[in-house]
Amino acid sequence: MGLLSGMLGSASEANLDKVEKQIASIVIEDESVERAYQLVRDMIVLTNKRIIVIDKQGMTGRKTEYLSIPYRSIVRYSIESAGHFDLDSDLKLWLSSTHEPMTFDFRKAENVADIIKVITRHTCH
Repeated sequence: MGLLSGMLGSASEANLDKVEKQIASIVIEDESVERAYQLVRDMIVLTNKRIIVIDKQGMTGRKTEYLSIPYRSIVRYSIESAGHFDLDSDLKLWLSSTHEPMTFDFRKAENVADIIKVITRHTCH
């Protein structure tokens, strides 16, 4: 998953109302957005059904890739807290179909803690 590893750089929380409007055409009727994080043009969205990674491509950002990751495909995950020199917290997701983890960096440790709560709720049932 080299393309997606670190794709989001340091993410910060996104406005849920704007996110819901942006992904309205790809969500199912009983799906709702729980959390969303953004870096410049790219985004990671956690719904009650899946994780959606939004990758705006090209110079203009008109081309967009939506990667859907059902929670059932997450086989393990890890978090790494920020340190003195590395100010970002990391989230790594290992998917059943990949050998290397997807990696996301977040500016705030509490963002990673909130994401882990959502992922744990949907994967450990």
